[in-house]
Amino acid sequence: MASFFSRLARRAAPSRASATAPAQKASRAAALFGMNLPGLSRFQPRNAPELIRCGYERNPVVYRSVRLISEAVASVQWLVAVDDEDAPDHPLHALLARPNAGQAGAAFMETIASHLLLSGNAYVEAVTLDGALREFHALRPDRMSIVPGAGGWPAAFDYRAGADKLRFVTRDGESPILHLKIFAPLDDHYGFAPLAAAETALDIHNAASAWNRALLDNAARPSGALVYAGPDGAALSDEQFERLKSELDENFTGARNAGRPLLLEGGLDWKALSLSPKDMDFIDAKAAAARDIALALGVPPMVLGLPGDNTYSNYQEANRAFWRQTVTPFVRHIQAAFEAWLQPHLGAFTIAANLDGVDALAVDRAAEWARIGAAEFLTQDEKREALGYGPRKD
Repeated sequence: MASFFSRLARRAAPSRASATAPAQKASRAAALFGMNLPGLSRFQPRNAPELIRCGYERNPVVYRSVRLISEAVASVQWLVAVDDEDAPDHPLHALLARPNAGQAGAAFMETIASHLLLSGNAYVEAVTLDGALREFHALRPDRMSIVPGAGGWPAAFDYRAGADKLRFVTRDGESPILHLKIFAPLDDHYGFAPLAAAETALDIHNAASAWNRALLDNAARPSGALVYAGPDGAALSDEQFERLKSELDENFTGARNAGRPLLLEGGLDWKALSLSPKDMDFIDAKAAAARDIALALGVPPMVLGLPGDNTYSNYQEANRAFWRQTVTPFVRHIQAAFEAWLQPHLGAFTIAANLDGVDALAVDRAAEWARIGAAEFLTQDEKREALGYGPRKD
């Protein structure tokens, strides 16, 4: 029988189980949604690419939040253990240090974390050579579609680039593609993007930025009105109106014309119009929207430098909460997915995160060491085990 990794690159469609195939464990409920056109690609929600364009590519709060989380996730060192003993020579170490020829390990993890935050899904392809696993590649979620099988679970993954399509087939429960996703209560196959929860706040923040840009384009101040007081209430002719409008647009609007004096002819009077802050409180609305975006992505506003955050007493406390509540669970989610995907085929091993080098958690780490070190009822080896270390070699 061919090994798992030798079958990873096969493109053939999955064959239907024969009548003599052995019984397999399966969910009876999963088959209900698997009956809906099994074998055909099911695409992600159409608004996902537009959400990324409006968010990550155009909004500084989204961009910085995603970069903070993804870079923090990529900075965490992975520890691989076999039979509760550290295994620094395990092949997974080398693969994670250099997943492929075009990426280092940190860039690879940044890509996976960013995909999860922006689309709720991340896909990793395993590449083999001579039956051995050689590379990992992070695939773009917007190009991937899931092909449900008759049992409801993914039977294949279709990856499209332009007019070309490549199908990765799942056989005997072994998938050539690792699909990481964030829980989506209303979707059976795809994850939910955290950015989608802040979609309204994102629109408000972008609209406020567009408003500020429009003010700059119009001399950076609210517009006014030219009042014509002609004889006997006479109005401007059409020709006079168009000439006046053209001169205003050409000579008195835009940032380069800010502050230029306005020369008025007889009968014209300038009446400045101002907007009340209560009527157009877009500055406060923009700040509140920025905080909502940071909240949805799991970044304390103080870490981003957003004003008005009194939740934390200092920056160190906010940064510690960021690591404990956002980064660490995110890292463990990715590690657990890799472990479950590769463990049946690389032998029994476990993955853990080495957080000892994280400066933001130094206070928590010192408190834990002091608490366990003061426990007189524990032996030295028991204390080491409680802190995640193996027994002393001597």
